[in-house]
Amino acid sequence: MTSTSAANSSALLTDHYELTMIAAALKDGTAGRPCVFEAFARRLPEGRRYGVVGGTGRLIDAIERFRFDDDQLRFLADAKVVDAQTLRWLEGYRFSGDIVGYREGEIYFPESPILTVRSSFAEGVILETLILSILNHDSAIAGAGARMISAAGDRPCIEMGSRRTHEEAAVAAARAAYLVGFASTSNLEAGRRFGVRTAGTAAHAWTLLHEREVDAFSGQVAALGAGTSLLVDTYDVMDGIRNAVAAAGPQLGAIRLDSGDLGSLAHEARELLDSLGARATKIIVTSDLDEYAIAALRAAPVDGYGVGTSLVTGSGAPTAGMVYKIVERDGVPVAKTASGKVSVGGAKTSVRRLDAKGKITEERAAVNGRPAHDDNDVVLQVDFVRNGEFVDRADLEQSRAYHRQAMRSLPREALKLLRGDAAIDVDVYDANEGESS
Repeated sequence: MTSTSAANSSALLTDHYELTMIAAALKDGTAGRPCVFEAFARRLPEGRRYGVVGGTGRLIDAIERFRFDDDQLRFLADAKVVDAQTLRWLEGYRFSGDIVGYREGEIYFPESPILTVRSSFAEGVILETLILSILNHDSAIAGAGARMISAAGDRPCIEMGSRRTHEEAAVAAARAAYLVGFASTSNLEAGRRFGVRTAGTAAHAWTLLHEREVDAFSGQVAALGAGTSLLVDTYDVMDGIRNAVAAAGPQLGAIRLDSGDLGSLAHEARELLDSLGARATKIIVTSDLDEYAIAALRAAPVDGYGVGTSLVTGSGAPTAGMVYKIVERDGVPVAKTASGKVSVGGAKTSVRRLDAKGKITEERAAVNGRPAHDDNDVVLQVDFVRNGEFVDRADLEQSRAYHRQAMRSLPREALKLLRGDAAIDVDVYDANEGESS
């Protein structure tokens, strides 16, 4: 049996019914039928104008590690999840098909074929839960984070949502936030695992530990230097600012405001800091910020934003709502037709048309061919796996740079925070017929 360790294997990050389908398919001889699966979103979260593909890098890594080890196979046998024939098949599982999809950091819209898997039925269906778990989570964070970065303009955002979500989700969220432009994260594991820059100073507990606020600030400055950020709102904000400057001098790096009317406090804080000679001291604001609160602070003298709850939880980052459907079997298009969950059959290739200014004007997804395109268009799908071989792929920094480029292609109306429909309707059509479906 494989020696892959349970700590590294992603094989049990799946649902029970994926394996029972494989067991049934092995019994009736359909497990090896050539199929095409697609991951896509039927709609965007309510009011959103665009989505952002997040998690592709994590996903392909996870698929590469999707192998069953001795302990996992023993668990499946002891729990009688599947029969002996299926256990033997799982023991030898290696994905041997093709995977293409949108680059990580790319913009997507409803019906965009974000990920396409070509394989046998069994090899493709077993990946369904893993694909949706990673893409739905990371794309939700990326979509929310992109809106916050857009609202912040040239002011940096810091991801600090670890205490508001599951410990592993926090690491993935920090990565997705960095992908779309967040400057840093408070999460150290995201720094170790993905190379995301980390940042952090002190909480209110540090101030409350000391009898005097100025003593807490002096201790922090002694440890971290005058360039540190001091949290000044434990007691009275203006007194806190005076104590901060007394402790660090006019070279104080930043103050942080974490409560109250942040806009008004920022104006008062700026005036006081300037009067104390701390003209270069930055003002960082936190406290349940989302894209709307960030936009409302645009006129305030704020230098950066710390974002947590509204980025990593469903209230601010509602699920991307992606689904994973079989769209082709033995070369024949198949599709679900149930009311409200209709899909378009057939494997699709997609092209995005840009105008002379580089703005998106159209996205076309063709079944039975590829949409006509020229050098000014973007061919959206790239190879991730070819015949079971995992190809070189973009790292996080490259995907972050690609995302910046992709955001510049959005039409102006898509960047408005006003609720509305998707900025682009994807034209899904049969290339043989030349008509929209």
